[in-house]
Amino acid sequence: MDTQTSDAKLMHRATNAAVAVALTLITLKSIAFMLTGSVAMMATLFDSVLDMAASVLNLLAVRAALAPADYDHRFGHGKAEAIAGVGQALIIFASAVYIVYESIGRLMDPQPITSSSIGIAVTVVAIILTLALVSYQNKVVKQTNSLAIAADSIHYKGDLLMNLSVIVALVLSSVLGLVWADPVFGILIAAFIARSAWMISVQAVRQLMDQELPELEREKIRGLILADPDVKDMHDLRTRMSGNKLFIQFHLELDGKMSLTRAHEIADRVENLVRQAYPRSEVLSHQDPAGVEEITPFERS
Repeated sequence: MDTQTSDAKLMHRATNAAVAVALTLITLKSIAFMLTGSVAMMATLFDSVLDMAASVLNLLAVRAALAPADYDHRFGHGKAEAIAGVGQALIIFASAVYIVYESIGRLMDPQPITSSSIGIAVTVVAIILTLALVSYQNKVVKQTNSLAIAADSIHYKGDLLMNLSVIVALVLSSVLGLVWADPVFGILIAAFIARSAWMISVQAVRQLMDQELPELEREKIRGLILADPDVKDMHDLRTRMSGNKLFIQFHLELDGKMSLTRAHEIADRVENLVRQAYPRSEVLSHQDPAGVEEITPFERS
């Protein structure tokens, strides 16, 4: 099985798993909220509803991103992942705003929490399911480098902290009688959700704007290229991400007296070396005679 096929299967499984977990949690938390009346529980229920929406959006985006390149999209459809990331960030930020609104209302008009044991039991189940999902998503992200799955994982990681906070809020409010704890924890949860939305949006915008790889990665690529004994030098290295695919372009400086066939052989060899180091990459080189000055205004070497 090739890398692309393996990635596609893993990413499809991860998106399907996220939707299934979100649907299960919505059902459990709805019951718990009706029984407890906790604003912290309401916050995590609302977040699960938005998780569901984000995960469905993610599922559709991953399917689009994995579609092969076609006549109108020669570089593939990988940017669909980044677009979905922006959509997820907006959904998650909206949930944070709503939670703050509800929490402030409860601070002004505190209400006692009932059936806290049920709320705690449901929250423990939510933690177990979410932890299993995040562990699987981390495995998929490590293997596929998918932005969409990574974005989905970020807000589910936030859910872990949120669910722990709900348990604390339920105990403080119902056992110790600190009715202000429930809405206060709701606001803290909202702040964490908003931070997650910001992290997702930054990653997505970087891809949409074709931001370069970090300089350490660029230096690694330069080192691979210059390791070939027939390469005199290199310049104009350009990199960008599209979904989980990396595009790498550069100019090779070769002996100007060698034949075109020989230059082509060296270029193929260097491209294959870079491709082996970055399996999900498309590598393209241009051959220049060494010593001929070129204007490369964007090169940072």
